[in-house]
Amino acid sequence: MPLTTDGTTERLSPLDVVSASVAYDGDPACIAEARDFAAGFLDRLSADHGQEVSGRAFAVTQLVVSELVTNVCKYAPGPCVLDLRLADRMVEVAVWDSDPVLPLPRTPEAGRVGQHGLEIVLAVSQGYEVRREPVGKRTRALIALQDDPGGAPSGMAPGVA
Repeated sequence: MPLTTDGTTERLSPLDVVSASVAYDGDPACIAEARDFAAGFLDRLSADHGQEVSGRAFAVTQLVVSELVTNVCKYAPGPCVLDLRLADRMVEVAVWDSDPVLPLPRTPEAGRVGQHGLEIVLAVSQGYEVRREPVGKRTRALIALQDDPGGAPSGMAPGVA
């Protein structure tokens, strides 16, 4: 965390932008690489920027990254880009891929094997959206960095002190 000239620690202002991006070729090995990239980003948020990151947020961010990148590897041909950004006490996870087909959540079925990824992302995220782009689509999920006092799996909602 940066120190000011008077020896106190410097905190991020609301105007500071902290982000990181990485491109992958779509090989399934990139799923683990993307999880590691997300873990490194969260470590830097904490160590370099003094941002509190709960254990839940750490695990959930890696889970969401894994689910989104897995979908790219399974359903979209070619490369993808993972963007991570600090946004108002949350991490925005965005994944771009070349396939214009938008994913749709399936009706929950406890006996179904597989294809629960989007259900999981929706359950643990503060927000989710997917948009077509001129080429492909971008999928975004917002992960709260702090835990909800009531134990909600999606963490503390923005604007709650």
